[in-house]
Amino acid sequence: METAVKAKDHALAPINSKLSKEEKLDLLRGMLRIRRFEQEALREYNSAKMGGFLHLYIGQESVAVGACSLMGDNDHVITAYRCHGHALAVGMTMNECMAELYGKATGCSKGKGGSMHFFAPDKNFWGGHGIVAGQTPLGLGLAYGLKYKGLKGAAMCFLGDGAVNQGCFYESLNMASLFELPVIYVIENNKYSMGTSLERSSVVKDCLAQRGEAFLVDWAQAGGEDIYEVRAAVQTAIERAHTKSKPTILELDTYRYYGHSVADANHKGGYRSSDEIEAYKKDHDPIQLFKRRLIAEGILTEEEFEKMSEDTKREAKASVQFAEESPLPEDSAIFEDVYFEVDRQTEAGRTGKHFFHD
Repeated sequence: METAVKAKDHALAPINSKLSKEEKLDLLRGMLRIRRFEQEALREYNSAKMGGFLHLYIGQESVAVGACSLMGDNDHVITAYRCHGHALAVGMTMNECMAELYGKATGCSKGKGGSMHFFAPDKNFWGGHGIVAGQTPLGLGLAYGLKYKGLKGAAMCFLGDGAVNQGCFYESLNMASLFELPVIYVIENNKYSMGTSLERSSVVKDCLAQRGEAFLVDWAQAGGEDIYEVRAAVQTAIERAHTKSKPTILELDTYRYYGHSVADANHKGGYRSSDEIEAYKKDHDPIQLFKRRLIAEGILTEEEFEKMSEDTKREAKASVQFAEESPLPEDSAIFEDVYFEVDRQTEAGRTGKHFFHD
């Protein structure tokens, strides 16, 4: 095991010490945007304005924002069904994301994906996947593509603690190590696999990332509530991917305030206590922790924070209005975006014949 961050004060890590005042405020704003977006989404979902599932990321914002803030031109992101935070963190707009929740044609997936399937290929964001651990071989494929093309980049593949027990994850680790691929598996350990605690769902020695030892994959563990610590830990993995084309498993300790999905009504007072949730909100909230840190650094005031909070609330409310006013997809759209080749009328799309060239 390597120590993810050696500095006791993670703000002193090289990747953080060179941050400007505005860059630090942008990190805080990014976390607030995710929270305000999801709070509005929850309100509208409970008002029956949208259907399907709604997996909220509230409490984990520092992970997505911290990790995605380090992306370069050839760095890519793929994640599971709890994808709103990552989508906004890579630069997607609230409008296209909220419209997708509403199933509208202006949504990022044209209203066909919903909560679990946000995509933005133009931002190197490859979704939102509903099958537990189903994104792990796809993340491997992104890394393979980078190496095949000779590009200096990394594929960050986010997964939950429950996905670590799926077989395809281990197959991916074997190939990542065998072919020396620049994939970073970021385990967002929020303590509960759906409604089952980590202690009841997984055999753990010291941490989940340690399982990488079986495949000779470098691994590390770090706290996920301090965005400085997240950035320092992820940067180490990115440098390994960029310079050595080597995989990493990085486990970040985090927590979600809501259930597995909004349909999970018994999360509070059921499989976990209300006291536990409130304790995390009080002592471990990533937004409040970073807010207090920036105030201590002389970068932020309470008044400036309140203004930032109100601005993000207005943005979220405006996205609801945009979604409500947007049109539903045309009936004919059900036949579109099914096959890439057919939509683009390529040779393969017209004839059914595929040709592969170097």
